[in-house]
Amino acid sequence: MTLSNQSGLNRCIVVMGVSGSGKSSVAEQLAERCNAVFIDGDDLHPAHNIEKMAKGEPLTDEDRAPWLHEICAQSNKYLASGENVVVVCSALKYSYRHVFRQHIANLTFVFLQGDYTLIEKRMTARQGHFMKAGMLKSQFETLEPPGEMENDVISIDISAPLHEVVQQAYQLLPLISE
Repeated sequence: MTLSNQSGLNRCIVVMGVSGSGKSSVAEQLAERCNAVFIDGDDLHPAHNIEKMAKGEPLTDEDRAPWLHEICAQSNKYLASGENVVVVCSALKYSYRHVFRQHIANLTFVFLQGDYTLIEKRMTARQGHFMKAGMLKSQFETLEPPGEMENDVISIDISAPLHEVVQQAYQLLPLISE
């Protein structure tokens, strides 16, 4: 499958949702299936943000601003070299998604939706991640689910097994790019 649209531009896919929704797992498999570069937005957080989250402190919009711009810069670097990109980023607020829309051409979001109980269970089971399950409440409080006007978003229910979630995203991407 090609992710280019009719204009021939390469595509950037941002896999978004609250922590514990499976963003990294879905994005890694989607990048592999689409022959795209994988970028884990968490790897681009400044040390200050990681330290803050490790202490259980939610990030502010001011904390996130340079991080979002770095994700845009890294994505655009690959797009400019002719590569497609799949990015992991929570993109919880409309304003964060708007930053991407302002700075990245040919963009699609894949929103991984799940209920609090399911995601809390997943977060409790995982080991070694800086985002603790106790911070999930703040993630849901911050989340501004994509609205009807955000026509560049594919929403996927994460209650299915991982391979089915990836398959659904993969199948829906051509609908956006045609």
